[in-house]
Amino acid sequence: MKYKLIALILMAATINSCGGGSSQSAKAQPAESETKVLIKTSLGDITIKLYNETPQHRDNFLKLVEEHFYDSTLFHRVIRDFMVQAGDPESKNAEKYAQLGAGGPGYNIPAEFVYPKYFHKRGALSAARQADQVNPERQSSGSQFYIVTGKKYGKYDLQDMEKQMSDRRGQGLFDRLCAQNRDTIAKLQMADDRDGLMKLQDEFIARIDEVLKEEGPFKFTKEQVDAYMSVGGAPFLDNDYTVFGEVIDGMKTVDKIESAGTDVHDRPRKDIRIITMEIIK
Repeated sequence: MKYKLIALILMAATINSCGGGSSQSAKAQPAESETKVLIKTSLGDITIKLYNETPQHRDNFLKLVEEHFYDSTLFHRVIRDFMVQAGDPESKNAEKYAQLGAGGPGYNIPAEFVYPKYFHKRGALSAARQADQVNPERQSSGSQFYIVTGKKYGKYDLQDMEKQMSDRRGQGLFDRLCAQNRDTIAKLQMADDRDGLMKLQDEFIARIDEVLKEEGPFKFTKEQVDAYMSVGGAPFLDNDYTVFGEVIDGMKTVDKIESAGTDVHDRPRKDIRIITMEIIK
């Protein structure tokens, strides 16, 4: 596989899904089994269940709910056949047409991938994050989340995607190695040491090839295939973003949000607001 040239790592990185902040662990709070949260929105209610296997994401979400952090925030990013995103505190009093998605509580949450048990099926609750180039550990935003709407896929579509994800896995490893070695790369570039850059790049590729050979090609599980063919989802996000819960009631409300007309930044033209959230039994 041909990976991006190593020099690209020093270019300004694009934010993938949301803004972040300095890395900081959230204050943990105890949670009962299958804690549920009711999200009251201007278009209706959504009930979600939080997974205990992702305790840092669960506890952080519950802390923010209890602090009323999400009250009056908007669903600021909506893409049909994909997802609806919220949790940016800067959206509360945002001007019309303002570009949103860079706000947060000032910390990130360490990734908690429980894959392939939890994946991006329709209704999955996942944490947004910055791109690998600036976030090689794939830490989650401290507050921004999205709910998957997605679409249905055929068997051959999923087989093609498996091949693409095998290639993307190699590219992702390459991007993370570049990010982890940013200072070394910068020094080599400052010295105009092209031979040193190419040598480092070859070392990265050799390490990636070893990992990919050991892990084998990417394959969806039967459960994933069945879900993506029957109810749909966003399989191309699997094992890249933390899935920490799911919608158990109110997908009709999510579908209403997804159907909203949007501007060039995917923000709904008419504000869709989270009125409040509350923890329920």
